[in-house]
Amino acid sequence: MKLSANLMHLATLYLVTAVASFAQQAPDGSVTSLESAAQALTYTEARPFNLPIAEGYRDEDVRSAFVNASSALRPDFPGYTIGNAGTGKQAPIKTPLSKITTPSKQLAPVDAGTSGLPFSTARADLDPLATNEQYPFRAAGKLFFNINRQTYICSASLVKPGLVVTAAHCVAKYGSKSQYSGWEFHPGYRNGTSPFGKWTVARAYVLTAYLDGSDPCQLKGVVCRDDVAVLVLNAHSGAHADPYPGRQTGWFSYAWNGAGFTPTKTTHVTQLGYPGCLDNAVLMQRNDSQGVVDSTHSDNTVIGSLMCGGSSGGPWLVNFGVQPSLTGTSFGNAPMPNAIIGVASWGSTDNAVKWMGASPFLDDNIVKLVGTACNDYPAACKTN
Repeated sequence: MKLSANLMHLATLYLVTAVASFAQQAPDGSVTSLESAAQALTYTEARPFNLPIAEGYRDEDVRSAFVNASSALRPDFPGYTIGNAGTGKQAPIKTPLSKITTPSKQLAPVDAGTSGLPFSTARADLDPLATNEQYPFRAAGKLFFNINRQTYICSASLVKPGLVVTAAHCVAKYGSKSQYSGWEFHPGYRNGTSPFGKWTVARAYVLTAYLDGSDPCQLKGVVCRDDVAVLVLNAHSGAHADPYPGRQTGWFSYAWNGAGFTPTKTTHVTQLGYPGCLDNAVLMQRNDSQGVVDSTHSDNTVIGSLMCGGSSGGPWLVNFGVQPSLTGTSFGNAPMPNAIIGVASWGSTDNAVKWMGASPFLDDNIVKLVGTACNDYPAACKTN
C-alpha cells in the first residue's frame, strides 16, 4: 500500500504523552498538546520490548531487496543536520538491574545469517574501559517505559540537547490510538549505571498516520514508512545543572531523503542498541553492516544484524566514530559524521536470516517531527 505525495503531505503530526487516553484528533488536522506525568518504573522487572516481526521474510526477500536497490528512494535533494560531542561532564545514578540480567563473558562477532548479508555484532564496550562515557557512544542510550503495569526497554539517541529519537512502536501501538507511558531516557547506560543521569519525557511526537493505521505498511504495524518518534525531555533545574543531557553527552546529526546512500541506494550502517538477547540488555551493543533500500517494502533500509527486541528505536548511523585528521587524502562524497539515517524497526520470524529493517528518514517524518517539537520546546533544541 502506498500513499500519494499529496496524501503524505497531508499526514499531520499527533502529539502523544504519558496520560491515560488520547484527545480526539482536531478536524482541521492541528496538533493537540497533552501534558506528560512522571510514572514509576520497575527496573528489576524491565523486559526488552518485542521487536516487530515481519512474518514470512526469508532469504528470497533479502535477495529481492538487493535486486531492487537501484530504484530511487526520493527525488528530493538529501539533507542532514550537524551533531555535537558535548562536554562529557557526568552526573551518574544507579538503577537496579533486572532479575534476569547477567552479562556473559564473551560475545563473538557473527559473519552473516542465511540471508548472506554480512555483519559484525559485538559489545560497544571495552571493559574495563568505559566506552559508554565517550562520544559518540554516549549520545545513545536505553529507553524505559510502561505498558499498563509492566516496564519495557527500547533504545534511543539524542539528536538535539533535549530531543531524543526512537521508534514509533516504542511510543504507541500502531493503528489503535493507544499510547505507552512513563518514558525515561538513560544516555550511555551501562550495567546498572547511568553516567549522565536519567531524563523523563515531557512530550512525545509521532505521525498521526502511524496512530490511526493509515501509514503504509507491508503488514499491519510492521515494515512501515513512518516508524519514527521524537521525545522531548524534561529540563533539569539548579544552579549547577545542565538543563538537557546533550550538553554533556553531545548528540548525533541526522540525515534524510537519501543522504548517506549511494546512487544505487546502498550504504554502510553502524547500529547501536540494547537487545535483550545479547548480554540481557545491560550493555550497549554495536553492529556494522551493509544497508540497502528495499523499494518493494515501504522504502525501508535492511541490514544484517544479530540484534533483537530491546534494540528497537536504536540509531542506525553512517560515518560513525571520530573522524581522523587527513594527511595526503580527502573525504568521500558524503563525509557527514555520526549521522542517523533510521532507527531499528523490525526483524524476521526466521532467526537464521538475521536481518533487520528501519523506516527511512524523510523530510515529512523526521524533519517534520523534530521541527514541530523544536517549535513547541525551543530550549530543548538550542545548540549554542
